[in-house]
Amino acid sequence: MRRKTPSVKIGNINVGSGHPIVVQSMTNTDTADIDKTVEQIAALSRAGSELVRITVNNHEAAQAVPAIIEELDKQNISTPVIGDFHYNGHVLLTKYPECAQALAKYRINPGNSDTKGRDTNFTTIIEQAIKYDKPVRIGVNWGSLDQNLLTEMMDANSKSANPLSARQITINAMIESALRSAMLAEEIGLGHDKIIISAKVSGVQDLIEVYRLLAGKCDYPLHLGLTEAGMGAKGIVASTAGMSVLLQEGIGDTIRVSLTPKPGGDRTEEVLVAQQILQSLELRSFVPQVTACPGCGRTTSTFFQKLADDIHKYIRENMPLWRVQYPGVEEMNVAVMGCVVNGPGESKHANIGISLPGTGEDPKAPVYIDGRLSQVLKGGNIAEEFQKILTDYVAKNFSEKR
Repeated sequence: MRRKTPSVKIGNINVGSGHPIVVQSMTNTDTADIDKTVEQIAALSRAGSELVRITVNNHEAAQAVPAIIEELDKQNISTPVIGDFHYNGHVLLTKYPECAQALAKYRINPGNSDTKGRDTNFTTIIEQAIKYDKPVRIGVNWGSLDQNLLTEMMDANSKSANPLSARQITINAMIESALRSAMLAEEIGLGHDKIIISAKVSGVQDLIEVYRLLAGKCDYPLHLGLTEAGMGAKGIVASTAGMSVLLQEGIGDTIRVSLTPKPGGDRTEEVLVAQQILQSLELRSFVPQVTACPGCGRTTSTFFQKLADDIHKYIRENMPLWRVQYPGVEEMNVAVMGCVVNGPGESKHANIGISLPGTGEDPKAPVYIDGRLSQVLKGGNIAEEFQKILTDYVAKNFSEKR
């Protein structure tokens, strides 16, 4: 059961319990480089990111924002762009009104609103959000927590008859920082339905605990994610392990998988992982799912592996068009199986499936459509023939938009 929250409108995207959980990502380009930033936002958007955050850390970045949004508009990319502000957000949003107007949302960290005049600087940012009618994410991070608040709570804890651990005080301080900041934002005049909260940590168990506690203390929509998930399998597994528990409990309204890419790596990987988390939990559907066996001694040929990979790529490449032409295609299931043990059974459970011959089996590949044997493929063109069967199935079974 999804935790109840207000709806927060971010550009053309609605966030909150009345809406699907939203996939978010962030660029890693120098925002002042307009061309590279637009290129990466476009790639993230095509991959399925529904919100994209960019760093706005200096005057050059702030000045580039309107041109970035203008170029995205020219390319018919309507994905809302969020500005990430630390330390000098109050200066940049005030000095560059075109930047403040162009962004769809502001993300601010209470711990990084400058060490002097923190409340004044925070107030200035909130006043700009009110002026331009923008929502705000109050994003607390335990790597940049308000040290004055943490010290205050640590001192009070040390005098307690039953003191808590330093870890627990840190978690409590994060929650207190987020809620105090949200309360202050509302006192300044920002609407309750203009606030999203996050409290990011880098450990899975810490993530689960802090969000469970935070969810019980407020009804603001929550943005989930590990603050530094890591690289490769570690980042993917840690993000999945932490967020899946919370999402299954109905906690979370937007998510981001903060993967560290390899040098020159594809930034869109974090979008695909986030989508797969939601799709695996059956919370949303983004692309047809391809079921494929892992292989064993019965499948010494790598043909089924190549076919599974080719079909997966083929679906991804066609989804931008299919999504428009064939609504509902993202619900489709495809099976590419490698031998007779589970092949026919898995293929029958899919919308369309193929069971390839394993080692020593007859050189034929039965194809099943909606649980029934449709035909048997043989020879050297099995991959091409199955791809055509898949394309025909999509065109036939998903109503085309006119």
